[in-house]
Amino acid sequence: MNINEVNELWNKIKDELETIVPEHIFGTWISPLNAVDFENNTLVILSPHQMAVDILKKNWTDDIKTAIKTVLGEDASFSLTYDPDYAEKYIKARKKELSKQIAGQTEEEKKENDAKLSLAQMQSSANLNLNLKFDNFVVGDNSKFAYNAAFSVANNPSKKFNPLFIYGASGLGKTHLMQAIGHYIIFNKPELKVRYIRMEEYFNEWVRCFQYNDSPNAKKKQSCNNSLMRKFHQKFQNVDILLMDDIQFIESKMKTMEDFFSTFEALYTNNKQIVIASDRLPKDIPTLDNRLRTRFEMGLVVDIVPPDFQTRFEIVKAFAKELEAEADDEVFEYIADNFVNNVRELKGAFTKVSAYAEFSGTGITLDLAQKALGCEVRKKDINIEKIAQKTAEYFNLTIKDLKSTARQQKIAHARHSAIYLAREILNLSYESIGEFFDKKHTTIMYSCDLISNKIKTDKDLQTEIEDIKSALKG
Repeated sequence: MNINEVNELWNKIKDELETIVPEHIFGTWISPLNAVDFENNTLVILSPHQMAVDILKKNWTDDIKTAIKTVLGEDASFSLTYDPDYAEKYIKARKKELSKQIAGQTEEEKKENDAKLSLAQMQSSANLNLNLKFDNFVVGDNSKFAYNAAFSVANNPSKKFNPLFIYGASGLGKTHLMQAIGHYIIFNKPELKVRYIRMEEYFNEWVRCFQYNDSPNAKKKQSCNNSLMRKFHQKFQNVDILLMDDIQFIESKMKTMEDFFSTFEALYTNNKQIVIASDRLPKDIPTLDNRLRTRFEMGLVVDIVPPDFQTRFEIVKAFAKELEAEADDEVFEYIADNFVNNVRELKGAFTKVSAYAEFSGTGITLDLAQKALGCEVRKKDINIEKIAQKTAEYFNLTIKDLKSTARQQKIAHARHSAIYLAREILNLSYESIGEFFDKKHTTIMYSCDLISNKIKTDKDLQTEIEDIKSALKG
């Protein structure tokens, strides 16, 4: 299939996607994508933004698959990757397009647009999400200290809090604050070079360089390895601000720890700002190198906890405004009252409600929100002990069995299920569930993720979970 035919198919698929995904997602992340090949029933798609690949794969894979299957058939699939060559071409094309647009503008207007384009290029190079800025971060008692610390670092990088270590459970705003620092610095101190990356991406890039050692023609490949490693280190050490997310991914990866220690030392010695985010404290990351632990702790360590009701209300209200969706305060209150753990849950709940309203052709009302979310199962008489009791009874066990350290498959499965239900039905924090079951919050996170992933395809598990829910309602 030639490139013109591929482009024609891709345009049809984009037309489908435009009717499925929110406008801001389509415009920001999907519109810049480019399909370059269709082979073995797989559409090869390139992105000019590294962040787009992560966001689309995590949140919009099913929608992309649906659009592709609509156009290409049920057996069609896709691959989505970031391509630096395409990124360079895309930026040049955007610059050329902008030049045409501003041909009739005044010199002052041209300078302003040039500055905007330059900022956009720096944001893309820094791997930043354009939607995550200080302006749209809702500050509450749960995040006030972390917000103030992040804003102070953005105003005076490497002057006060270096490193800045932000920790808290998933979905509370750590990444938002990190990226907000990056945006603020790029906009106000454009001479400084910023780079944001997740530790998993850092590790994967490092591995790609390192594995050349194991290839044939060792001498030649070793030389190539040294060159790649040099470029890798330059990429992360020749910056003024390094924003490293999900640092906990480094645990047990000894060689990567050694490498990151060198990067940390190079930056810190040269008075460069380092900001780190994690789902736990440095001392709670197993096998973390003591040299890294002490360096993480020598700066400012701040936490973000789940938001209170008023903050949750303001978060949902702000998100609705961002989506240009109108709803009464009672809708925001309903969501804030039933989704208590993190920002992602709140936004996900409102997204679902707004989708229901759009599909049904009605406004966003409290009645519609109740039907869409079905939170009424969370009655006051359902608590974590009752969930544990009903789950234990279902599997012919006791609550004592669930709280034990026993690893037998039956007990472990029942324990995972009870933890998942406590999280899903009551929206309890990982820490509070961990207190009940006498387990670390990382163990609770593992159980929730395990059941969440397995339940998508395991019909027997789906039946078990629904049976236990029915027992709770009855």
